[in-house]
Amino acid sequence: MDLSVETFQSEITDALRSYDKYVICLDKPPEDCKAALLRLLEKAIRAYLDRGPGLRHGIALDRQVTIILSQSETDTPLCGIYFNLHSPYHKPS
Repeated sequence: MDLSVETFQSEITDALRSYDKYVICLDKPPEDCKAALLRLLEKAIRAYLDRGPGLRHGIALDRQVTIILSQSETDTPLCGIYFNLHSPYHKPS
């Protein structure tokens, strides 16, 4: 299977559009978001390609973003990009 960051370009574009419009993040300014998404997507692809038998996902995350590649019925896995909700005012339990 030949997967690369370019395989998921439309998902990255949609995530960046949402990030720019809806997400406020003090730790990751918008200009750093694309680089972080590309880096995490590369990690998720490696995790997906190196997954063990019977496993269906490749996951990569940092404090603000989670990327999940999930096995599908087609040759290309599904790509989910999630922005993690975090508040600097959240008190640890």
